[in-house]
Amino acid sequence: MSDITRLEIEDFLYYEASLLDDWKLEEWASLFTEDALYLVPPTNKLDGDHNVDLFIIADDQYRITQRAKRLLKKEAHVEYPHSRTRHLISNVRIKYTRDQVYYVTCNFIIYRSKREIFDNYVGSMEYKIIKQNDELKIQEKRVILDLDALRPQGKISIIL
Repeated sequence: MSDITRLEIEDFLYYEASLLDDWKLEEWASLFTEDALYLVPPTNKLDGDHNVDLFIIADDQYRITQRAKRLLKKEAHVEYPHSRTRHLISNVRIKYTRDQVYYVTCNFIIYRSKREIFDNYVGSMEYKIIKQNDELKIQEKRVILDLDALRPQGKISIIL
């Protein structure tokens, strides 16, 4: 396996963000491996274990795909019409590699506008990224929200 550069990782994360902003959610879901996890721990237990603790989101690959499909339907009233979002990513770092898995961190801010309400979400993301068939794939994405609580947002109806 050839080494993956920080620039390649950055481009991949920017691509992921653009898919989310463009509401290309099925394409976004295809970025994940078959054994993938998408995790958003509670704001009061950031280092929690999704097998033990109640998480805001704890999706495997099947649920990632179903979440993407569901949010694209008109019946998903919370996101129809879709929010306007802008995902901004910074401070991308490859922390280390182990067994051909790249452990990557970055900071983010996501702006969301819907029905004249403007929300923002800030925090960091931790990824496990692998190269599979010459493509980068997400094996795990953990979104750490730097919020005391989900207020004033009250919920997460978009994909972080």
